[in-house]
Amino acid sequence: MTDQLTIRDLRRKWKPHKERLGAQGGEHGHPTPIRFHRACSWLAEIENLADAEHNDRTLIYQWIAFNALYGQWDENRQEPKQDKTSWQDFLDQIVSLDESKYLESMLVENKKLVEAILDDEYLSKLFWKNPNQGTARQARRAKFASRTWYLEEKWTLILDRVMDRIYQIRCQLIHGAATYDGKLNRRSLKRCVMMLEHVMMSVLQVWIDHGADQDWGPMCYPPQG
Repeated sequence: MTDQLTIRDLRRKWKPHKERLGAQGGEHGHPTPIRFHRACSWLAEIENLADAEHNDRTLIYQWIAFNALYGQWDENRQEPKQDKTSWQDFLDQIVSLDESKYLESMLVENKKLVEAILDDEYLSKLFWKNPNQGTARQARRAKFASRTWYLEEKWTLILDRVMDRIYQIRCQLIHGAATYDGKLNRRSLKRCVMMLEHVMMSVLQVWIDHGADQDWGPMCYPPQG
């Protein structure tokens, strides 16, 4: 499993690409190694956390690492592009590059976790538009729909729907709509942290093995020093 790799392992695998691309990067460096370095810096910090659970911080650090990979700069407006559109486009690109089927294997191995996340109405935008038993049932239908998606091997769709649920709790944390270490969201948060760890390790494997020479678009806030 890709999850058994450490960030040190991934950096070691990436090093030949880093050195090769570094020679092409100009004054401030090639953007692809910079994105990789930024992402790994946040994931490494997760490995440095104490043994006790720190799921609030972990998920935030995980998403920052993910954002380092997918973030896009709007050169016309001179600001980052819309967050959700950027990560959806990025995942489409990653899945299309994944000749080794890291993401497919990861989704199959973690099918029960995927179903648990899709069965959690508190991770659904639909539920929060009008929280009641009716919308809760509607939100949980994604779990049953996912069984068809698996049979039809719609990996991009599955990944997009799961990440959309994780994005919901990410927004709650970032925008102050949850209490730090609060009791109400522990189960949902733990599942999302577990899933995002699997996703990130798979995405980075694709990035290393198949994406080193891919154009990942304009990077946000490149180094200036």
